[in-house]
Amino acid sequence: MATTEQILQTFNPSDIGVDNGNLLGLPFDYESANIIVIGVPWEVTVSYRAGTAAAPQTILDASRQLDIFDFDHPNGWKQGIFMTEISQQIQQKSDALRQDAMRIIEHLEQGKQVADDRDLSQVLQTINRECETVNQWLFDQAQAAMNLGKKVAVIGGDHSVPLGYFRALADRYSDFGILHVDAHADLRDAYEGFQFSHASIMFNALQLPQISKLVQVGIRDVCHDEVELIRQSKNRISAYYDPMLKEKLYAGVSWLEICKQIVAELPQQVYISFDIDGLDPKLCPNTGTPVPGGLELEQTICLFREVVRSGREIIGFDVVEVGNQEWDGNVAARAVYKLCNLMAMEKYSNPI
Repeated sequence: MATTEQILQTFNPSDIGVDNGNLLGLPFDYESANIIVIGVPWEVTVSYRAGTAAAPQTILDASRQLDIFDFDHPNGWKQGIFMTEISQQIQQKSDALRQDAMRIIEHLEQGKQVADDRDLSQVLQTINRECETVNQWLFDQAQAAMNLGKKVAVIGGDHSVPLGYFRALADRYSDFGILHVDAHADLRDAYEGFQFSHASIMFNALQLPQISKLVQVGIRDVCHDEVELIRQSKNRISAYYDPMLKEKLYAGVSWLEICKQIVAELPQQVYISFDIDGLDPKLCPNTGTPVPGGLELEQTICLFREVVRSGREIIGFDVVEVGNQEWDGNVAARAVYKLCNLMAMEKYSNPI
């Protein structure tokens, strides 16, 4: 295998993206890359529309159509980015358990209780157990990469998937915050009985005391219990609801100024959790739970850029809930590459 120095000398970043199994057709492998991207094809508890389990492959396929000059970090590709092989075993298990989960969801939608059905109660236990198995798998994968000095990114799958990575980061950092872009607060306790539901990811994340702050941006589909949890969090959770953000913009407050206010609430180490449905649905029409409203892609990039510009460190990220169609993959691939490059920057200066 070529050394990193040989790769940098021979690779032409202006060439056509080749189908070599790696993001953007980049010529790195696990050893030579500094950022390891892990695809998690899992969507067992999605409660509306399926397809996100195929997103890691969809994003990988779309990424080869991107030019890799980045206005924030023109040579960002040189850090080395490698996407590990997508686990077919996890995807097959997800597909099978998804059918079981639908039985539970349909039962609940009829006004019935799972506890009253012995068979469904056992199914629910199996789903919760298998979700925890995936959490442990990702924990192991992320920890192994970080032990080698690499940074890690996660591509979902539904929003339940990064929990294992949160746990690995909590083993490494005593204090970090999450910048969470989403249409939903994801603060439900075991939504629909699923302990590791996509709608419970931030509730589960907050069980880790190392996560000192959760800042949520773009929220516009939220239940009463979640709003009350935010109010009672003693400022551990800050929510920038989409309607309120729009009011500020309509009143003439600049988006950059809003971004600075948001970022000022975060600690030094920041994890970015980017549910693609935080965007306007025109950018992610096939996401699992689309909601009218939301952000433009460039608005989110401006927000992420401000994290680096403020002197904070991006320690990891995920991009989740991406639909399985070409346009969704195209938009998500751009978000993944931008976040990889911002994560590699120790400080921000206008490069061009």
